[in-house]
Order: sequence, then C-alpha cells, then structure tokens
Amino acid sequence: MAPIAVEEPPVSNVYHAKNGLKTSTPPLITRPIPYSGSLDEYESFNVTNVIGKEFPKLQISDILHDDAKIRDLAVLVSQRGVVFFRNQDLKIEDQKILGQKLGELTGKPATSTFHRHPLHNSQRGLAVDEHGKVDDDVSVLDSTQMRKHYDESGRYAPASKLLASEGWHADITFERVPSDYAILKLTLLPHDGGGDTLWASGYEAYDRLSPPFQQLAEKLTATHHQAEFNRTAAKYNLTLLDSKRGSPENHGLDFTASHPVIRTNPVTGWKSLFGAGLQVRDGWIDGVAPRESEMLKAYFLDTIAQNHDLQVRFRWAKGDVAIWDNRSVFHTWTNDYVGNRQGNRVVSIGERPYYDPNSTGRREALHNADNARG
Repeated sequence: MAPIAVEEPPVSNVYHAKNGLKTSTPPLITRPIPYSGSLDEYESFNVTNVIGKEFPKLQISDILHDDAKIRDLAVLVSQRGVVFFRNQDLKIEDQKILGQKLGELTGKPATSTFHRHPLHNSQRGLAVDEHGKVDDDVSVLDSTQMRKHYDESGRYAPASKLLASEGWHADITFERVPSDYAILKLTLLPHDGGGDTLWASGYEAYDRLSPPFQQLAEKLTATHHQAEFNRTAAKYNLTLLDSKRGSPENHGLDFTASHPVIRTNPVTGWKSLFGAGLQVRDGWIDGVAPRESEMLKAYFLDTIAQNHDLQVRFRWAKGDVAIWDNRSVFHTWTNDYVGNRQGNRVVSIGERPYYDPNSTGRREALHNADNARG
C-alpha cells in the first residue's frame, strides 16, 4: 500500500518560523487524519484519561508491513501522545522501518528521514544489536555515558540535587525541522531497579491555560537552544555532526531554532503547548523582555510539571517499546538508580512546526465529536 495522498495547500500565514515570518514550506496535512479502527481487534487500554495507551499483547512485528494498521498506529500515537508495547521482538532494522513509516503514512515531507544526533551517534561506539553494529540513525541511550558527558550539570546523577522537573523536554527541538515520532526500546535495565519514564500531554497543558493566556501564547514564538553539545564536545574532544541530520534544513552547530509556542499537530488538528521545558531553558521567548521571557518559561514548565493528571508514568521491562509524538508531548526520565540503563531510540523527522488559528484544543475537539455522535 502506497503512502496516503494528502492535499498540499498554498503557502499562507497560518504557520510561522523565526521572528514570526512565514515559511516557504506549508504543512502537508489540511485536515485531521481519522482513525479507521484497524487496531481494535487487539487488546488495549488507555493508561490514563488524558494520555497514554497500551497494547499488552500485540507484537509490532506482526503488523509492520500492514500500512493501514501502521497508519492507524500513528494516529493513535498522535491522539494519545504515547503508546506502549510489552516484551517486543522488534529488531533494530524493523524499528527503523517503523520510524519512517509512521511519518510517511501520515504525510510528512519527502525530505524528512531519520534524525542523526549531532552528539549521540555512532562515534561513541555503542552497539545497537548483539552483533556489535553501530548506526548513526539510532541514538543509543546509555546512562553510564550520559553521566560521564554531562557530569557537570548533575542532571544524570542517581542522587542529583536538582529538581527532577527540570528534565521535561521534547526531542531535538533545537533543529529547524524537529521530530514527529520517536521509538524507544529498552535493552538493558539497571540492576537496582528504577528508571521509569514520564510523559506529559502538551494538548492538556494548552487546555489548562486561561483563554487570555491561550491568546497570548498563540501569538508567541520561542527560540529553542541546546547549549550542552558544544561544551561536551570541547571537553571530551568529540566531533559534532554538522549536517545530514534528517532534513536539508538541519545543519550547523548553533543548535538554535525558533518555533511557535503553541503548535498545531497536523495529524490530529489539535493545539499543543510546545515552547516549554528543557529545550528553552537556555533559550528565550522571542520579542519580549528578558524578565517576561523567564516568567513565561517558568509558568509553562509549571503547567507541565505540577499537573500530575496530565502525566503518565511507565515502568519498563526489558524489551518494552514506547512510541510518542514529539509534537505534542513532553517526557523526562527518573534518576533513581545506580546501575546502567540502555535503550535504542529511533527519532524520525517531521515537518517544520506551525500554528494554525483554525485548529482546536483537544478538549474542544473531543466535545464536538461527542456532540456529533449525539
């Protein structure tokens, strides 16, 4: 089955990039993509009311080559934020196939492929399988190396004195064209337990803002900045990948990009808080005074971190897989272990972030859908 055909609208002013300027690349989806129901035959449950879904028995490898089901899986991930699978037999090459298909089948640009991380790539020598293979398309998340490379920040230490809430982020938003979907498979768990991951709904974070605050946030852009890469590379004599990072627009070593604070997800058509968390800690809200920027950044982070009912927490077992939509969720790790924790993460590149004033919040969309059903 070929990727779905989607309408490509003319360039308009409903999406913007740095300093609020229009981009030359329109979103590829002009309407929400419906879920067809092809995965309803498999046992599943919503982990919380707002975010998370789990398929406790389904093997992804069994549906990998069924494009209708993979497309529905992408829609479910975008709607629920994150979807969990237990004890998967998914090989690394199949994980990459899945990562690319999720975006292709929901209309991402043809120029978007896998993100190649500027620092966490094959030069670190971490194998992605039992045969010792290394792969630039895969970020091997290894807690031992993370503690070594980021020891000065203290965020990766098992007894860190920093607030755990400082870790909330979405992946690679420092890129001009950041991620749509990410897939993480845990291959090694710490011997002393722990290492849970939490996700938070950007949809619900937007809905928690008052209408005047929503209107303010919808007018704002934020500069996302990742300052640690250059510091780490200089300290440990590492080479940073300065191009071929999943999109022709992702290049350079400044690791800064300006994106809308409120982003429209093209798969659901829902508004999500996007300019918040760790990715803007070293960045700023564009066009406002420095004090105002810090106040807004702190408030948006508080909206994510202090509302436990828009979060879901996942306790990993070896072989478990999580798939999430970086456009509409934040996530963070739990540093409550001493042993090593390792996993293979495939991050696909999506579209340039945009805000569409005709999009709706998640609550409004679900309310309208309920009314339409009578």
